[in-house]
Amino acid sequence: MKAEVFLPEDYKPAEDEPFMNDRQTEYFRRKLQDWKQSILDETSTTIEGMQEGTRNIPDIADRASEETDRALELRTRDRQRKVISKIDAALRRIDEGEYGYCDDTGEPISLKRLDARPIATLSLEAQERHERREKVHRDD
Repeated sequence: MKAEVFLPEDYKPAEDEPFMNDRQTEYFRRKLQDWKQSILDETSTTIEGMQEGTRNIPDIADRASEETDRALELRTRDRQRKVISKIDAALRRIDEGEYGYCDDTGEPISLKRLDARPIATLSLEAQERHERREKVHRDD
């Protein structure tokens, strides 16, 4: 078991330190765990609200509006479930020492990109190439 890494509250990963050192790794681990926890907290609030919100609404327009809201909420939850699986995969990559490196090139993903999108698995350049290829195949 590794020793706990001290991380000042105002710590931000910097380009002038070794890539994915213990502090950077801990910073991203905490960022991912906090993100996951906030999604889980929102989900439990939504479930409680949906259980309480189940009622018989006589007005057809009001009922349709409520069903539309529920469908939107369920779609949002489904998206968040997918994000949670990506967060879990990123946490596994941290544990395995593979976090922060591009799946395509093996090169480091920029710290700015990881800070903005901690579940990123491709460098910005590789992501752009991937999106261009997808667009070409969609346009066929």
